Amino acid sequence: MTGRPSVIAEVIATDAAAGTAPIDWEEAVRLFAAERWYWVTTTGDEGRPHLRPVLAVHLDERIYSTTSPAARKGRNLTRRPSAALAARAPAIDIVIEGRVAWIDDRHRLQRVGDAYRDKYGWPVTVTVTAHSAFDAPYAAPTAGHPRCRVYELTPTAAYALGTGSNLGERSTRYRFDT
Repeated sequence: MTGRPSVIAEVIATDAAAGTAPIDWEEAVRLFAAERWYWVTTTGDEGRPHLRPVLAVHLDERIYSTTSPAARKGRNLTRRPSAALAARAPAIDIVIEGRVAWIDDRHRLQRVGDAYRDKYGWPVTVTVTAHSAFDAPYAAPTAGHPRCRVYELTPTAAYALGTGSNLGERSTRYRFDT
């Protein structure tokens, strides 16, 4: 990424007092990145949502995850390149929506692979082909062969929804000028 996007934060809690401070984006994204389990939603041609658990890493203001190109999630992302990723962190639920692009740059794939190894211990090897970018000795049981493509989500909107302490009244919507 060539620069940090500007972030516009707005409190969206209906009972928030005037002047309530939004949840800081840097704190929300730090909590999001620290989580290990995520949910991704894609949309099929018929308009139906498709929700699946995924592993993901956060690098350079973007989120990276993987899928088989043959999987429904992969087909949906190819046809409709947008998605939402969600995580539950302590006292806050975080949803990040954005545009999706397939990653084929070997250097960036290596950085993403290193991040997966550091976070999950997943020993991926970069193998850029028409249908894969990572190869590994194992993958999720439902994923079939562990060859997969890497996609990058560039945030366009996000939500930090407080679930504990005083964060509920500070629930925040973020918009990104990218």
